[in-house]
Amino acid sequence: MSAETYRDAWGIPHLRADTAAGLARAQGRVTARDRAWQLEVERHRAQGTSASFLGAGALSWDRLARRARLADTARRCFTALEAKDPETAAWVRAYVDGVNEGLAETPEDGPAPEFARTGLVPGRWEPWTPLGVWLATHLLFAGLPAKLWREHITAHLGPEAVALFAADGPGTAGSNGWLVSGERTTTGHALIAGDPHRYIEDPGVYQQIHLSCPEFDVVGLAVPGVPGIAHFGHTGTVAWAITNAMADYQDLYRERLRRTGAGVEALGPDGTWHRAARHTETVEVAGEPGRRESVEVVEVEVVETDRGPVIAGGPEGLDDGTPAALSLRHPPRVTADLGFGALLPLLRARTVADVDRALDAWAEPVNVVQAADTEGGLLHRVAGRVPVRPEANRLRPVPAWEPGHEWTGWHAPPRAGLTDGVAVMANQRGLSTPLGVEFAPPHRADRIAALLAGRERWSAADLPAIHTDTHLASAGPLLDHLAALTTPPAPVALTPGAAALRARLLAWDRRMDADSTDAAAYAALRTAVVRRLAAHPALAPASAPPAYPEVLLPWLALVPRVGHALEHLLRAEDLYGIDRAGTVRAALEEVAAAPPAGTWGDTHRLAPWRALPDTAAGTEEPGLSGDHDCVLCTSAVPGLTDRAARGPAARYVWDLADRDNSRWVVPHGASGVPGSPHHRDQQPLWLDGGLAPVITDFTRLTKESDD
Repeated sequence: MSAETYRDAWGIPHLRADTAAGLARAQGRVTARDRAWQLEVERHRAQGTSASFLGAGALSWDRLARRARLADTARRCFTALEAKDPETAAWVRAYVDGVNEGLAETPEDGPAPEFARTGLVPGRWEPWTPLGVWLATHLLFAGLPAKLWREHITAHLGPEAVALFAADGPGTAGSNGWLVSGERTTTGHALIAGDPHRYIEDPGVYQQIHLSCPEFDVVGLAVPGVPGIAHFGHTGTVAWAITNAMADYQDLYRERLRRTGAGVEALGPDGTWHRAARHTETVEVAGEPGRRESVEVVEVEVVETDRGPVIAGGPEGLDDGTPAALSLRHPPRVTADLGFGALLPLLRARTVADVDRALDAWAEPVNVVQAADTEGGLLHRVAGRVPVRPEANRLRPVPAWEPGHEWTGWHAPPRAGLTDGVAVMANQRGLSTPLGVEFAPPHRADRIAALLAGRERWSAADLPAIHTDTHLASAGPLLDHLAALTTPPAPVALTPGAAALRARLLAWDRRMDADSTDAAAYAALRTAVVRRLAAHPALAPASAPPAYPEVLLPWLALVPRVGHALEHLLRAEDLYGIDRAGTVRAALEEVAAAPPAGTWGDTHRLAPWRALPDTAAGTEEPGLSGDHDCVLCTSAVPGLTDRAARGPAARYVWDLADRDNSRWVVPHGASGVPGSPHHRDQQPLWLDGGLAPVITDFTRLTKESDD
């Protein structure tokens, strides 16, 4: 099987091969060349071995990966794939072969510097490893941590607190996507655009790539470590894109466990004790990140009941002795199907009907999908597997020993049409509402819809302006409280500085632009209000969560929860007797006494995740426009930090009139190797809201190699 690798001016790989398997092998090889360190990190995360070189900070994840049996689930899913769909299994094997070949090569300029720092040598990928990477990437993508939060806040503040702190108020950064039908475009053909909001990692979580063979020719955004193009692709005649459907498809069960000799038993819903699977694994922990000289060995007990693997607690309870054990039930562990059977059919798709059929095999994460083809076909549906079970399962952990919490089937994926020739998906309540509990607030979706309504006909060149809109609708409740501070009949005396700040913020255009001093002042006020509310005696008891695994604790932290639910907390009829007017007044005086010295971009800076944090020591990350509820969703955590760890992990515009008129960009670049000319060459475009051209004509590309 011959294959050729080409590059465009941005270093993006364009691959051509004789067969689909040969192309998969080439994709694996070029990914290993461009992203060797990233692949090594992802392989270890899937195996639960990352603490062996990242140190104790990675131990909690490794414990969770082992206890959740991610690697074992990936093996099971691949074995089932081989039996059910041998062609796709062979295609995945070809990708893995390419990864191993690429990792074995010695780059001309030497291996990625991270390998030298850690003393690591790239390890071997197994056929199931891409499935493990997919599982590890999406394990905490659904409702698992939210169930723990709902239980925690209910225990301290009562059941009414669940709605007050719901994600709708707001809580979850997701993604934007919009479909404009041909009747609303300048060409008569559809446009699809958007930007997935995820943790911004360096290297990036999406890989721009072009895959061409006699069967198909596709451009899109791949997940490094996984073959094909799953989430965002354009085959020339059909294009598709996704956002998180915010569906709830993972259940937590409270288990009653007891030891019997060397074994463990779990109390089942039939009232009898059942043997649980149990074994012990060891995790190596480096003394500090990047240094493997001193390694500690930690034992991890792995227990699995009839519901699923126990991910927290055990027969002796949590680490603090609290009697608790939580098992996780999720579709891939139950069905041994991760949905990889959809990947090849997606690449081969020519129409929206083909995409629709392919997505019937999708498993997780559960997504809202939009697709359009050159024949005028349109698609707007949910894809993924959501179990049918009682409502209580969706809300919080349920008792495993009580009957009535079983899964009884699968939900039919909802579908929807377009309104006025457009469809908008931004994690809001919509066609996936029956499948979820909490959704993103409507601000991003409403703003995108309003912007699209402002023009009768759209071109591909027009759409990037929507990506970078910075209007913050969620500022309303706090500004309403400011306006009420001097409302009769009880005028409140403010100091001159506070009165001036109040007047300034009430006149602000509500745009979170990086160069705005007003945006900085609003953010400072918001932070002060959040911190004061979180410290109030009425809420403070919820600040100490149970001793769950450390990796789950960010979802249980009170200050971020208050920050993301600030709209609901300020609008509620009563908030546990808290004087919110007094809180806002005190916060206003606090900020007026020590106002921020600069602009929003001075503190709202990019904070990408790196496996080795000091890889780019001394590099000042850029300031950003946008905020959590802007279309330009660069998520600060009000009350905790202005820095943005989450944001657009890519941007794209798919043009169905002419694929070569499509555009895309990622936060950093095509290469994951620091020092490469393509490591960060797209960042100026990304910061300015620009997009790079999608080039599919191989005569316009530079040939790199024949493999």
